[in-house]
Amino acid sequence: MFDTDNDGTLDLAEVKKAAAALFAKLDPDHDGTLDARELRGRLTAKELAAADPDRDGTLTLDEYLSVVEQRFNAANPDKDGTLDAKELNSRAGRALLRLLR
Repeated sequence: MFDTDNDGTLDLAEVKKAAAALFAKLDPDHDGTLDARELRGRLTAKELAAADPDRDGTLTLDEYLSVVEQRFNAANPDKDGTLDAKELNSRAGRALLRLLR
């Protein structure tokens, strides 16, 4: 679904593109931020606080994409820059997918 080049893996650019598209959908008031309600359980309160450097209780697109990148890197233990089905099915991979769906 997110594999736009159909190579059977996801790279960071594909993941960030999917995350940015989802961010836009989750932001119904179009204020450029997501609060806990708009995130709909994709992040716990603790994860939201950790991802919110300005402590305003919301995430901007850049802050959201930073979390996505951290989770991508956590799901990519071989550091090859791509995630295959096995990596996506890992605990870290599933945590990343929660931010894309």
